[in-house]
Formats: sequence, structure tokens, C-alpha cells
Amino acid sequence: MDAGLGNEMVAVPPGRVTLSDRRTQRSWSVDVAAFQMAAFPVTQSLYAQVIGQRPSTARGDQLPVESVSWEDAVQFCNALSQREGLMPAYRFHADDTAAEWDVSADGYRLPTEAEWEHACRAGTTGPRYGQLDEVAWYRGNSHGQIHPVGGKQPNAWGLYDVLGNVWNWCWDIYDAEMYGTYRLLRGGGWFDEHWSCRASVRRRSHPTLRIDDVGFRIARSQPSRP
Repeated sequence: MDAGLGNEMVAVPPGRVTLSDRRTQRSWSVDVAAFQMAAFPVTQSLYAQVIGQRPSTARGDQLPVESVSWEDAVQFCNALSQREGLMPAYRFHADDTAAEWDVSADGYRLPTEAEWEHACRAGTTGPRYGQLDEVAWYRGNSHGQIHPVGGKQPNAWGLYDVLGNVWNWCWDIYDAEMYGTYRLLRGGGWFDEHWSCRASVRRRSHPTLRIDDVGFRIARSQPSRP
């Protein structure tokens, strides 16, 4: 599959998704409005075009960018928005790296956790949107390395590599009372066992973490009709 520029957007319909957390044994439902999500994780080529850097451990234009922090990801979203003449989604204070999300902005952003899982499932209700070896790169088939985006089957809505290859940063804080500013990661990666590559699995990490199995994919809010 040719990933093109890497920011081709797919329309995701509205819906409701039930999230769950194994640590707290809690489940909750979230209504998700229509939005757009990139068909592929952000590639090294696109990241280099926008930011001018290649931070990844592995090298290849069509490989997902990795070794990028949550903070790097939100900065990328703003930079891509500015490049395309869109209103940046995030605002930063001069003395703080924390971002505020302007929900009225039409620019690129990270998906929320609920958006990510809704998009990943694409109308399915099982642990995955297809047979694992057919849709994801993980420890059982990756041969210990990351792979170019688009090499596995997409889900029903045309999204590739939602599971496996690299974990995806999401916008949300995991649990502010227990873990402070830690942000959510979803999807599993090339080094993970099969049980991590499921639609419901939640992982958390500090927003400054950079590691070779964590990347991100971008989203945009659906433009409102006049």
C-alpha cells in the first residue's frame, strides 16, 4: 500500500464506544462525534517535511516515526496545521510545556482515547478488527523490527496499522490523581505480545517519553456545517 504523503484523512462516523480499564475494573461509555483520522500513522518522511528532524531509531521514509514524545506529537500537529493554513489546535504557555486544546480549531490534533478506540473498532465488537497476523505487526510476526505503514490489511473504515507497529499517543491524561500528567497510549507495537494488540488495551506514559515503539497518528474535528 502506498502511504503517499502520510496525512490522508479518513472520515470516521459518529458512534458510541465503551472504554474499560483493567486496573480499576471500571467501564464507561462515551459518545463520539464524527471526525477525521489519518489513514496511516505519521511517517518519518512526513515528520521530517514538517519538523525538519528525523528522531527515529530505525530509518526509512515510509516507516512510522517513533522515538517521539507526546509533547513532540502535539507540536507536530500545530506545525502541520500552520503549514496548511489551518487554525492550530493547541495553545502553549510560555512557562509551561502543557498544551491546552482549542476545540473550536480546525487544525490537526491527537485523537482522544474514545475517538481512537471507536475508529480502531470500525463497528466491530471483538478484541480486534481482524485476524491479528493479517492486520498488525507484533512480536509474533515483526521479526523484531518496525515495518513500513500500510503493509497489513486496513479495518473496515480504511485505517491501517491501528493495531501493532507503533503505539499511538492519545490526547487524554490517564489518571491525574494516580499518575499526574501521564498520557494515554493505544494500539500495541512491533515488540509487543499478542495480548497488547487489542482495541481495548490502555497503556500510560509520561508525556516526555521517547522510545522506539511509540509513534502517533493525527486527527481533525469534523468541520461544522454553515
